[in-house]
Amino acid sequence: MKFAKRMDYLKASEIRELLKLAEKPEIISFAGGLPAPELFPTEELAKVSEVVLKEHGMQALQYGPTDGFTPLREKIAKRMEVFGFKTNAENILITSGSQQGLDFSARVFLNEGDIVICESPSYLGAINAFKACMPEFVEVATDAEGMVMEDLEEILKTRDNVKMIYVIPDFQNPSGKTWSVERRKRLIELANEYDLPVIEDNPYGELRFEGEIPPSLKAFDTEGRVIFLGTFSKTFSPGMRLGWVIADAPILQKYNFIKQGADLQSSTIAQREMNTYMEMYDFDAHIEKIKKVYKNRRDVMIEAIKEHFPSNVTYTYPEGGLFTWVVLPEHLSARDIMPKALENNVAFVPGGSFYPNGGNENTFRLNYSNMSEDKIKEGIARLGKVLKEMM
Repeated sequence: MKFAKRMDYLKASEIRELLKLAEKPEIISFAGGLPAPELFPTEELAKVSEVVLKEHGMQALQYGPTDGFTPLREKIAKRMEVFGFKTNAENILITSGSQQGLDFSARVFLNEGDIVICESPSYLGAINAFKACMPEFVEVATDAEGMVMEDLEEILKTRDNVKMIYVIPDFQNPSGKTWSVERRKRLIELANEYDLPVIEDNPYGELRFEGEIPPSLKAFDTEGRVIFLGTFSKTFSPGMRLGWVIADAPILQKYNFIKQGADLQSSTIAQREMNTYMEMYDFDAHIEKIKKVYKNRRDVMIEAIKEHFPSNVTYTYPEGGLFTWVVLPEHLSARDIMPKALENNVAFVPGGSFYPNGGNENTFRLNYSNMSEDKIKEGIARLGKVLKEMM
């Protein structure tokens, strides 16, 4: 078989492969970015499904518009005010999860050899989605306040053919870091100066445990160059596969064209069920319930890390989201530690995969949303023992 050239750039997601191992009941898994399944509103959704099928069954099972179900888009538009900007249904395209929005972003903006600027580290799922278009990745260092703007500016001054900037400013995956407002403003200034689109990936922004939600990049967007990606996967259910793209009309039209060719539309019945749930129940109360559980699990994990990890291991303290990021002494590789951890029935994601240009193998990502507090304590204790043995 003669495959397309792009297939040489693609390989199985390390996270998805690890999730296969994590299906074993004896494994305590901190690997996937999985929400807590016990928080899924199954009983409520059963009632919602009954209402949708009884009252709108023929429409719910029929094809729908590529843009998505208008009442749901209107509700999403209203919710965006929490991120500091106003929009309307006409500027929203419903996607099959925000992962599809990432795939479409690459197809809209990238040709082979074009440059994508991203944080270092960055989201593995985005890296894999972009790789299909065979770009060059240029990583920008991050610190406690997010992407280092001086480094970004130097890259923009010296590199040609930069086509887009991809960032996750809130509870970044994998690091858990959140950008300062000053960094957000400066990024928009640079994007305006160099005439670049910015892909703002925001799957976790509403899952803030403490403090106020900062304005999104889109809130500072004065020239319509920020494409905002959102999803219900972390605030409701990943199985619904409902996300969205928010962009000004000329850009959104391009995404719409790609959507038509990809799958015509996202699930009609899932969109109607999501919309009806938001009409029948208090969605904000549901999010508050999630935040309370995840905050407790974060606290338990951080305390367990303090107790069990060697003192020369550092980690982030996320103010929300699903992850903390661990940095080992430089001579250690998380890939080498992983087999020993699995022998002790605990799993994590080695950090090297989050760097599109490789390196940084002395890092790994831990998820705290999916395991119970008791399992978090036990799993971190096991992992701490492994780290001390490996050191």
